[in-house]
Amino acid sequence: MLSADFLNLGRDIEMVNNSEADWFHLDVMDGRFVPNISYGMSIIAQMKKMAKKTMDVHLMILEPEKYFEEFKKAGADILTVHYEASTHLHRNLQAIKALGMKAGVSLNPHTPVHLLEDVIADIDLVLIMSVNPGFGGQKFIQQAMQKITKVKSMITAAGSNTLIEVDGGVTLENAGALVAAGADALVAGNTVFSSPDPVDTIKKLKQAGK
Repeated sequence: MLSADFLNLGRDIEMVNNSEADWFHLDVMDGRFVPNISYGMSIIAQMKKMAKKTMDVHLMILEPEKYFEEFKKAGADILTVHYEASTHLHRNLQAIKALGMKAGVSLNPHTPVHLLEDVIADIDLVLIMSVNPGFGGQKFIQQAMQKITKVKSMITAAGSNTLIEVDGGVTLENAGALVAAGADALVAGNTVFSSPDPVDTIKKLKQAGK
């Protein structure tokens, strides 16, 4: 939703509600962990009033553990923290789950996937950043493909049900390859909202992943 028209946010939420999209992906940025500031709990709480699908909240912030309860109250169903911003990652995962949310971990482009090996069974979702976090509309970093396959192997070896999500530079052209590599969920903000027919673009993204 970072690419939505915030002067017409209600309209864009209804568009997603009426599309084949499964989740609302909400990027929260603090201007410290990433060089941008987006929105926080109050906006998400307002969106929750209209949203009829899973609220997938991606925290690109330092000290995320300070705000878990507030994001739960705002309506988060999935709460994803960054590996790079979590000194006590296992503790954060347990705290998120204790509040009744699913717990995700995001990896920046430079962060190797093997660092999740000891906690992969505790993670509901691994979010692979395929651009440098902070701004929409960036070009896909090709190395992310290899990271997806590595995470998939790790999940399979652990017998885990962890989902793989990919965020950044997702297009109609690479969606099929991403799913073939092992991705379960694709975040496609700019591709969808810059399209003349967002609902049809979402439909085509879903088809490309089959």
